[in-house]
Amino acid sequence: MNDSKIINDPVFGFIKIPRGLLLSIVQHPLMQRLTRIKQLGMANVVYPGAQHTRFLHSIGAFHLMSEAILSLEQKGVFIFDSEAEAVEAAILMHDIGHAPFSHVLEDTLIHGISHEEISLMMMQRINEDLRGELNLAIKIFKDEYPKKFLHQLISSQLDVDRLDYLRRDSFFTGVTEGNIGSARIIKMLNVVDDSLVVESKAIYSIENYLTSRRLMYWSVYLHKTVVAYEKTLINTLRRAEYLAKQGWDIFASPALRYFLYNDIDAKWFEEHPETLDMYSQLDDSDIWSALKVWAHSDDKILSMLADDMVNRHIFKVEVHDEPISKEEEETLRSTIAEKADISYDDADYLISVNTVQKDMYDVNDDHISILYKDGTIKDIADASELLNVDLLSKKIRKYYLCYQRLQ
Repeated sequence: MNDSKIINDPVFGFIKIPRGLLLSIVQHPLMQRLTRIKQLGMANVVYPGAQHTRFLHSIGAFHLMSEAILSLEQKGVFIFDSEAEAVEAAILMHDIGHAPFSHVLEDTLIHGISHEEISLMMMQRINEDLRGELNLAIKIFKDEYPKKFLHQLISSQLDVDRLDYLRRDSFFTGVTEGNIGSARIIKMLNVVDDSLVVESKAIYSIENYLTSRRLMYWSVYLHKTVVAYEKTLINTLRRAEYLAKQGWDIFASPALRYFLYNDIDAKWFEEHPETLDMYSQLDDSDIWSALKVWAHSDDKILSMLADDMVNRHIFKVEVHDEPISKEEEETLRSTIAEKADISYDDADYLISVNTVQKDMYDVNDDHISILYKDGTIKDIADASELLNVDLLSKKIRKYYLCYQRLQ
């Protein structure tokens, strides 16, 4: 009998999933749900190749984690087999609580609870099914385990999650600037005083990684058309939720209906155990099937927005360097109300004002430490000759004004 299952991944080639705990996680229904959720949400409106799933990303992050563990062990970092398996299990499940379309649902149908918290609930559910075999993995995931560097591999400035998604998203979007040297970075990882460091030979790879990350954020994740498409979806869901609260019978799958007709926050999750089951039924197809029906709704706003989504009439976007004034916003809203022949209040659904910012590297938050041959350690900010750290840690803010295109 084979002692592992092999997945052929377009980015890293053959990835082995050992039988036992890790394969049980991969085959679990909560993990399989990720095969029905796209990794990049709405980005395929700009990059049609971005069709890869959160499942594929999780498998890739698992592969990089096993490579990192192997590399550290070869350098004499002592890691028990049980710890290696636990940290691999934790990275496999790190994204398990994601909703369809990335963070869109966190802003609309669910309030005051993050996908990380939902991931933890799902891990605990799988742990019950596997009779406590994930206790150690959950401890590491929550950073409650003495060996802190294991948690850093899952979540830090240089975690394997980022190393996978930058490589993978670059591959599937065709944005080659994002292609980082993940293999080299992993080979150069080390541990000093229970903290992850990178050997100085990899300094150029780290500079490339930070620059690539910045490029990927502005050219893919925060691309103005992608942001506008997300805002169109958010406003569509807001409208559907509003109509549901008004007593309309809104077409939706049972899972989506549950979230449209109830006010769901962290307290609701606590008090209604069925919420997690409903959430785990939600994937991209619930949203798309609803949108196709809503495009023919009797409600003018809902049908207009759903039609925008289905036929890609994306909100127009203006990017400003300065905040958009209240007056500008109100004037635009009045114009839209008049042109679309709707009330000023309803015009709120056809406009979206957003501040978008991304820190490239936050020296105070979480640094990348470079280890030199003589044992000294410097932050990448001080170690790099190429990177201007003031520039890197400068908060870039852009103001996006998105609104319905009207003739």
